[in-house]
Order: sequence, then C-alpha cells, then structure tokens
Amino acid sequence: MNIFRLLGDLSHVVSIFILLLRLFTTRQAAGISLKTQEMFLLVFVTRYLDLFTTYYSIYNSLMKILYIGSTAYIVHMLRFQEPFKSKYDSANDPFLHLKFGVLPCFCLACLVLLVQYSFDVVELLWTFSIFLESIAIVPQIVMLQRDGEVENLTSHYVFFMGAYRALYILNWIYRSYFEPYYRHNWIVYIAGTVQTLLYVDFFYYYFISKSKGLPMKVQNWSPVASGWMGAQLKEKRVGE
Repeated sequence: MNIFRLLGDLSHVVSIFILLLRLFTTRQAAGISLKTQEMFLLVFVTRYLDLFTTYYSIYNSLMKILYIGSTAYIVHMLRFQEPFKSKYDSANDPFLHLKFGVLPCFCLACLVLLVQYSFDVVELLWTFSIFLESIAIVPQIVMLQRDGEVENLTSHYVFFMGAYRALYILNWIYRSYFEPYYRHNWIVYIAGTVQTLLYVDFFYYYFISKSKGLPMKVQNWSPVASGWMGAQLKEKRVGE
C-alpha cells in the first residue's frame, strides 16, 4: 500500500467521523443530505460483496465493514431516529436520486458489460457502484447551494470526502508507474475524475473561507449540480 492510498482511506474515515460528530454535537440534521448518504450506502453494499467471498487482509475487511456500518447508521439516524428525523430538512434535499442517479448509473453499468460481453452479476454491481459513487455527492452539493452558507463541520466533511477521491487519483498514478503488473481500469479513472471535478469549486471556496476565518458561503459553485437541479425544477414545473 502506498502513501496516497493510505491518506485517501484516512481522509475517507475522517470525513465519516466528522459527519457523525456534526450530528451528535448539534443534535440536528439540517444541511445534511439523506439522499447522498443513501447513495453512498448503496455504493458500499454493491461494491463490497466480496467481503463474504474473498479475504485480502484484515485492514481491507475492517475498512469495508466500517464504510458499510457507519453509513448505514447515518441513514438510520436521518430516517428513523429522533431528533434527527424531525430536524432533517427534506424540502431542502430535492435531488431525485433514484431517477437521476441510481437508475442511469445502473443502465450505464449494464451497457458497459454488454459491450464487454460480460454477464457476471458481481461485476455488474461493482461497475454500477463506481458510476454511482462519482455522483453520490451531488445531492449534498445541491443542498449546500440552496442553503448558501455552510456550517463549519459540514464543510470539513465535504472537504475530506473530496480529498479522499483526489488522493485516490494520485494513488492510481503512482501504481501505474511503480507496480509492473498494475491493471488499468478506465472506467474507474473516468468516474474518479468526474467525482473529483465536482469538488473543485468547493475546494476553492473552502480554502478562501478558512484562510480568511470567515463562514463558508457558496453560490452555484458546481456547474454540474446546478444543471441537474435546473433540469429537475423545470420538469417539476411542467408536471404541475
């Protein structure tokens, strides 16, 4: 394991603990997207099916259990546990994640496997998880755009989620140079790049606000999320 992979995993774990800290200290879920958490949970469950069939290392197994367990717990808190359930702002979390996230990613994964003449269910779900993870943060981005001002711990949570993926890109580059038998996967590369690009504007505003010691304010800082949001609002108006 190289330093970029280790730091990426550490950033991911830190982001989860920051989110849990945010929920427990404030005792409310305003500004946290349940739909993003549900998408991440689906990502982890479909990606880590090998947890029950293949053993790689204790580190690998523990990380997979941590990701699934902690995300499932966060989803449970927001959906069923008080006071988080009643203080979750569903009206401010409007992204249609099943229609614009889960379904398109599953169809794309099916298309990829058909092109590759592969019909393995585990591989299908793994490919689906790669595509879905690349856009799972979009509902959270949309929610923060609508709020305008980002609470401090929430901004740290999103930052470390973005850092995790950016560090994984460095991990892929490192492995391609220093591991002679490393297998390139362009699906992972493309999805990872898309995921990282969604955070670029956030990183800019994050560093500006922290360097000046000011609350983080955002306004249409993700063109992709803004476009998706606009499409959904337009569709809603047409249907009314």
